Amino acid sequence: MTEQQGGTTRLDWEDQALREWEAVVIGSDAEGVVLDRSAFYPGGGGQPPDHGVLLWQGVQTRIVGARSGDDLYLIPAEGDPVPPAGTVVRAALDDERRTLLMRTHSALHLLSGVVYRDFGALVTGCNMEPGEGRMDFSLHEIPPDLKERLTEACTVEIGADRRIDARILPSAEAFRIPGLIRTATNLLPPDIEEVRIIDIVGLDTQADGGTHVASTKQIGRMEVVKIQAKGKGGRRVRVRILD
Repeated sequence: MTEQQGGTTRLDWEDQALREWEAVVIGSDAEGVVLDRSAFYPGGGGQPPDHGVLLWQGVQTRIVGARSGDDLYLIPAEGDPVPPAGTVVRAALDDERRTLLMRTHSALHLLSGVVYRDFGALVTGCNMEPGEGRMDFSLHEIPPDLKERLTEACTVEIGADRRIDARILPSAEAFRIPGLIRTATNLLPPDIEEVRIIDIVGLDTQADGGTHVASTKQIGRMEVVKIQAKGKGGRRVRVRILD
């Protein structure tokens, strides 16, 4: 993983706080719009893609999704005009959506760290929308007050204001980190050369390509709202951001 995807420089990997920037359209067809520089997250790891707009020559193109491929393709809203190649655009993310997704994604990593620390359970699946998400764990035996215990433990870790760092490491160095893969199945390709790491310092270190807040305190209040059985020996934990 590098900061380049096809012809696009991935600004979201450089600066997760970036919301507006200038770019040049280098491709525009039925696949979508390709920019030379983009902070749109294309989705992955359970996190859905960003929304936003492109402003160009007095015209607005709404972006309702993004997709990874040979390039990073931005998906325009149906019926909106599409800027041709060579156009200089002003791009902007939907700040409310992106920020809430960052808080939600970091909350799920925090939950994963707490469950792994306290119960030794691995993640078997996850998904999220802005402000809510679910994570599946290989939890075989659970106490009757698990929902309350997890909410309390996550609240303590949020209050600890742990720093959340993102960095890209050579794969050989990354795989020397103990517990780097917290999923029951390693989803990273065997020939990957670089790995992006998200580190909730002192609690959780995982390979991850998504966007996150800078500290656990920025997650805000969260609660575990439901715990469900998920197959043999599995539990689905649902969480939401409260403010």
